[in-house]
Amino acid sequence: MSECTHDCSTCGSSCADRTAPQSLLEKPNALSKIGKVIAVVSGKGGVGKSLVSSMLAVGMQRAEKHAAILDADVTGPSIPKAFGIKEKVLGNELGMLPARSKFGTDIMSVNLMLENETDPVVWRGPVIAGVVKQFWTDVIWDQVDYMFVDMPPGTGDVPLTVFQSIPVDGIIIVTSPQELVSMIVQKAVNMAKMMDIPVLGIVENMSYAVCPDCGKKIMIYGESHTAEIAKEYGIPLLAQIPFDPALARCVDQGVIELHESDAMDCAVATLLGEK
Repeated sequence: MSECTHDCSTCGSSCADRTAPQSLLEKPNALSKIGKVIAVVSGKGGVGKSLVSSMLAVGMQRAEKHAAILDADVTGPSIPKAFGIKEKVLGNELGMLPARSKFGTDIMSVNLMLENETDPVVWRGPVIAGVVKQFWTDVIWDQVDYMFVDMPPGTGDVPLTVFQSIPVDGIIIVTSPQELVSMIVQKAVNMAKMMDIPVLGIVENMSYAVCPDCGKKIMIYGESHTAEIAKEYGIPLLAQIPFDPALARCVDQGVIELHESDAMDCAVATLLGEK
């Protein structure tokens, strides 16, 4: 064993005297240029993380910022369908090239690598986490101002990999007005604290429906308490997205970029530092 030089930064040994923290952050592709990285998370599935990620990207494109979506929900990828992208991703010796939507959003998803978009991804956790890491290290993200990482639900392998491997600037928590919201938000906030990543705000999806006859708001899940919970944790409530059949149709038809809505205007303005 060689004599200790007391310079942990140049030493590969693992000993009791090691004091320098070891960063697990991965470098992006050498040709990538990426600005802010925002992870869109939730403590449970089915609340609309992919919808929120898509709407944020569309909002940024309309604000003349180049947006990208890294689809980290490998076993349930839905981003390509929302944007109507069917072509496979291409690559060369320098790296993979993300697909680009009609209005300019760059997208990388496992569904763009499968032979059929309905093929199931039956992989173990470490393999899935490795693929997500490659979406960061091997893909050439060119001149991206805002990257949104569409996360899988919960706090398992993939979220941990993202938070440890990718320099995430902040997270947005997506929830619904149900009573479970407090627990869901708390789980997401606690994970953010553990990873030392700031929570930028909460987006409540499926907040209400609008009566087509009288225009009255109908609280399908009962009165929302998300604003109170956001205030309790000192987190801004960025948006409350209603049930919107027109939005659902646009997503199903792959034309989410054509949907006109002001539901995410406040969220986009906040990320841009305008509010």
